[in-house]
Amino acid sequence: MDVSGASGQPRSGDDQPTDHPAVPTPPPPAAEAPAPTEDGPDTDTAATGTPDSNAPDSNTPGPETARAAEPEDETPDTTGTTAPKTEPHETGADEAGADQAEADRAGADKAEADGAKTPEGTPDTAADTHETHRTLAHTEPPTGPAPGMAKGEPPRPPKEPGGGILMGRPFGVPVYVAPSWFLVAALITWVFGGQLDRVLPELGAARYLVSLFFAVAFYASVLVHELAHTVAAIRFKLPVRRIQLQFFGGVSEIEKEAETPGREFVLAFVGPLLSLVLAGLFYLAMKPVQPGTVPGVLLAGLMVSNLIVAAFNLLPGLPLDGGRMLRAVVWKITGKPMSGTVAAAWVGRALAVAVLVGLPLLNSSGGLGGGTEESGGMDTVTDALLAAILAAIIWTGAGNSLRMARLREHLPELRARTLTRRAVPVETDTPLSEALRRANAAGARALVVVDADGHPLSLVRESAIVGVPEHRRPWVPVSGLAQDLTDDMRVSAELSGEELLDALRAAPATEYLVVENTGEIYGVLSAADVERAFVKAMARPS
Repeated sequence: MDVSGASGQPRSGDDQPTDHPAVPTPPPPAAEAPAPTEDGPDTDTAATGTPDSNAPDSNTPGPETARAAEPEDETPDTTGTTAPKTEPHETGADEAGADQAEADRAGADKAEADGAKTPEGTPDTAADTHETHRTLAHTEPPTGPAPGMAKGEPPRPPKEPGGGILMGRPFGVPVYVAPSWFLVAALITWVFGGQLDRVLPELGAARYLVSLFFAVAFYASVLVHELAHTVAAIRFKLPVRRIQLQFFGGVSEIEKEAETPGREFVLAFVGPLLSLVLAGLFYLAMKPVQPGTVPGVLLAGLMVSNLIVAAFNLLPGLPLDGGRMLRAVVWKITGKPMSGTVAAAWVGRALAVAVLVGLPLLNSSGGLGGGTEESGGMDTVTDALLAAILAAIIWTGAGNSLRMARLREHLPELRARTLTRRAVPVETDTPLSEALRRANAAGARALVVVDADGHPLSLVRESAIVGVPEHRRPWVPVSGLAQDLTDDMRVSAELSGEELLDALRAAPATEYLVVENTGEIYGVLSAADVERAFVKAMARPS
């Protein structure tokens, strides 16, 4: 049977790159047919343009490939999938009988069930591409590899962001209040209520209602800060996943990085600028209000809190806004965004140490408004705990920023054309053993089920092949082990980096059909290969 592309026309097969399996083994005899292996291609191999010297001669009838994965002499068999000879006299119908047919169906069912089971632990790279802007002490969102994914599957598709109670969608961006906000709101209510008891003792228990109003108003100011980042991102055509108000502030999750250092600087600076503007507005509103009243105390508290938010976020260390501004400056000077990230991240770590040591000392010495005589043991412990939490958040955020920068630096190394396995088209009723024999002869490591006109219908799952015992493979059609193709499971051979990951997240599967821009079959992309390539890329030093 001629191997053909989507149009049904044979391809030359001599312009394919060469894949190198992890553990190459000599090819089995021609009558034996190893299944496509579970080991993905070595992602360090050159991407394209290497002739396949061992590919079948174009003048020789037989299977042709839609993708060059590796030479015939390097096709590994790691799953014990060598097919037996299929002459009828070896396993005649009398020996098989009804029991054999029933066993075959059971084997196919088992293989299909096995195909749905995959181990845990595949990293999720979806969130790894989020740019975050935070207010106060920032906490990074889940970024980078996360547990819970089935091995061999791509990162899960982006779900509704979630993360708390949905409060609205200003500018089309969902705003969530995280459960941790209620904890910090209660803390602010209690602390500010104690301050009101000294300033306005006549309020009594009502001071806690006033304090709660202050907590809500303060976080409304934080929301304005984050909306400034969001509006700037939308202006620069950068998608914003969500805004979340949480413990110690808020976060705007911007899904892509600014394209220029100038835009990065503006994107970071607008947040503190809006906080300064709010502080000025609260100061002007205080002028006509009599001091020592509830409105006067609230306006003064909101003015001071917004000044603190602006000043804190202007500190020049990641993950704070000032750190992103420093990153933009170093990026502009050096021309390398990675250099800016490294500089700003290490300054951020230095700030974390300074906060851990300096904040309790500054407060105990009266630098933050308290006197040494007024500081008790409980206040000292509280200050130390607060400083430790802030320092840990800043330190962790700086480290995450470094990891994110390294990820973005290596993402372009993930190219569909490089990672795609050579595939052999087979018709729906082709026995598995015959399909494997053709794949072995062509040096291919994937099977595409096509109709009579050569149009792809489904992909044979690698895990399903492993689940079929060798002696049953002559009676198991490939169609019973295949997953039907959907439009989302067709990816372009030109995709790479973040675009490739986005395409895989849109339709979680174990295998994808890779096609040329003309619609011709190029091969099959295994999610396990993408996973291995990603891990290798992240392991290499920047």
